[in-house]
Amino acid sequence: MAVAIAALSGGSGSDPRTPRGLPGIPAPLFGTAVIGSGGVTGAVDSYGNVVDLRRPGPAGPALLAIKPQAQEAGTADQNEARLARVAVEGGATPLWEADAVTQSYLPGTNALRTTARFGPDRFTVVRSIGGMAAARADRRWVGRAKPPGVGAPAWARRMHERSLLVLRALTDRRTGAVSAGAREGWAYVWPRDAAAVALALAEAGYRVEARRIARFLLVLDLAAAARFDGRGEPVPGRAAQGDAAGWVAAAARAAAIPASQLSAQIATFSWQDRADYQEKSPGEYLANAISTADGTQSEVLGRFESRRRVVVRVADDFGSGLDSAAAWAVRPFPRPALFPAVRRTLLELAAEAGRFGIVPSQDWPEEDPWTAPTAWTAWSLAALGERRAALRLMRALRRAATPLGLLPERVDARTGVPRSTTPLAWSHAFAILAIHELWPVR
Repeated sequence: MAVAIAALSGGSGSDPRTPRGLPGIPAPLFGTAVIGSGGVTGAVDSYGNVVDLRRPGPAGPALLAIKPQAQEAGTADQNEARLARVAVEGGATPLWEADAVTQSYLPGTNALRTTARFGPDRFTVVRSIGGMAAARADRRWVGRAKPPGVGAPAWARRMHERSLLVLRALTDRRTGAVSAGAREGWAYVWPRDAAAVALALAEAGYRVEARRIARFLLVLDLAAAARFDGRGEPVPGRAAQGDAAGWVAAAARAAAIPASQLSAQIATFSWQDRADYQEKSPGEYLANAISTADGTQSEVLGRFESRRRVVVRVADDFGSGLDSAAAWAVRPFPRPALFPAVRRTLLELAAEAGRFGIVPSQDWPEEDPWTAPTAWTAWSLAALGERRAALRLMRALRRAATPLGLLPERVDARTGVPRSTTPLAWSHAFAILAIHELWPVR
């Protein structure tokens, strides 16, 4: 076995093209794994190449970053990544030219091992930030977790552990800033995503980490933007979204921060005439109404409940279709008066699930399933006692996960190959919460 790594940066070349990948594996230079422990954070593709690297913290400035637009257009320049190459027949050869490539994390860590086969020869590259000392720290950290309860199957325990390690990599261990993903355009803090991470870490026994995240969120100017950088500064380009205050308040509750310490903007923040989690045009959306700090059950029922007594996405528009965010009225914003309507909504959406999960809502214009709505729907169905339906969705979530156990934002509806940011912190947070709901610690 031989190990060799070449690091390249800069350069351009005329009309660069993304190299061709191996069958069934995403193209090179598309991040599909995350490394780091909340200090320096990196994204690695399926061939061991580092394609995004940030410091300080996962929401910090990029040391290098392959642009998503170039990835999607197939024009990502290999000279802008840190390539993994091995010595084959006297030349430095990138791993995407191998006959086969496999990856695995060192057990209990965020250190990633990529093994490539060229004929009878095998070569291994290990990507790690901080070396074996960091790997040992990862194992100690994940060993502190409150595990799923008795009866949880091995796959659930594996998903739980890997999800925690993903959250460790994507959470700044100094400030509590949670990056949605290790990719340009996603390496920002969205209040709802970060708040869900705080809920998941609190549920898994990491109260200190959850409190750090909540305190970071509590000082943000939530009305200024939809997303923030690692210093808490608003990021231009997307207006504030209507669920921000509700999710931040939920994070504070999970972290046991007294209500007296919540800022005045939590109580006065308006959910109306703002975009929802689908980040489209402003309006009056179910998700925002459920999560808002001052919404009432009667208001939600009156504006979003159709004749079929199921919950639709857009207020007063029964043609807008059912919305998976109805699940939020069970967890984490329980509104018991909505439970009967939500149950029917979620069961209908679950019945429409494909092999890899569900789309966010019935009016979603694309067919590729999203892992976060699949996981949060499973969480609330389990809380409603609909265990069979919840487990069906968790099986779909398992199929949507990569061989490393990482959850992409969305996957191809036919193949399950990642189509967007991998991994997504939001999805892993809901996976943890669903597992604890299905197999609680007694």
